[in-house]
Amino acid sequence: MVALTFSTDDFAKALAAHDYTFQAGSVVRGTVIGHGSEGVYVEIGGKSDAFVPLKEAALGKVESLETALPLEEEREFLIIREQDADGRILLSVRQLLVKSLWEKLTQLQTDSAVLEVKVTGINKGGVIADVEGLRGFIPRSHLSQKEDLENMVGQTLSVNFLEVDAERNKLVLSEKLANRSRAMASLEVGQLISGTVASLKPYGVFVDFNGVTGLLHINQISKNYVGSLTGLLTVDQPLKAVVVALDEERNRISLSTKVLEKYPGEMLKELDTVMADAESRLQNLDSALAESDL
Repeated sequence: MVALTFSTDDFAKALAAHDYTFQAGSVVRGTVIGHGSEGVYVEIGGKSDAFVPLKEAALGKVESLETALPLEEEREFLIIREQDADGRILLSVRQLLVKSLWEKLTQLQTDSAVLEVKVTGINKGGVIADVEGLRGFIPRSHLSQKEDLENMVGQTLSVNFLEVDAERNKLVLSEKLANRSRAMASLEVGQLISGTVASLKPYGVFVDFNGVTGLLHINQISKNYVGSLTGLLTVDQPLKAVVVALDEERNRISLSTKVLEKYPGEMLKELDTVMADAESRLQNLDSALAESDL
């Protein structure tokens, strides 16, 4: 049997033959040195120039390589294919930007941030939106406008994030949550709101106003006991109420009309009068509270 030896020099040559700094998935810095009809040539210090295919030169559609990747520009690239037989490495700007964008969107979701997006299309479940070059989906149930979705194409919407999943390439958004966050930030306890009755429940009334919904609990309707809402309020009926509590963590807005009553049960007997005089009643209430604090 012949003994095989592997010297230090042999090991060094083996390492040189395979440069571990140029592994697929790693990021390298390079300088743009040339443009071709199918892509861009980049100097990254390898045996030969690296190459960025046209479709990998930017996040969106590339109109001009000279604009997307100017000559002599130095920047980072993502290696998407290791050296071939000629020692050439394939690079991508697009995939590096996509990776960075997913990281950014994940952080925005953590921060409950509001983002402006443009509606680019529709499907039976909702609308498609462009999110800085990524495809996002807004379910119909999370749109302020649930009908005539075709007319929304081209519109810009403010949205929050429902789901950000880079591995599944899934980006789900909500206009309703964004509207609610914005409304919560602008509302104050003691503020009078004008809205319409959205739905009636055994425990109270949901009121839509400024694109959000607040709860008028049955115990907050009148200072007198209210056993049933039947015959008192109807869906789509205009209604004014006072904000009495804001729970930002649970996104809950609590409303009251009994604070507007001049006597217990007035909401049950003279609802139209209470509504017509709501602004002045609230001012009188504020004045009375201020005097009681003196």
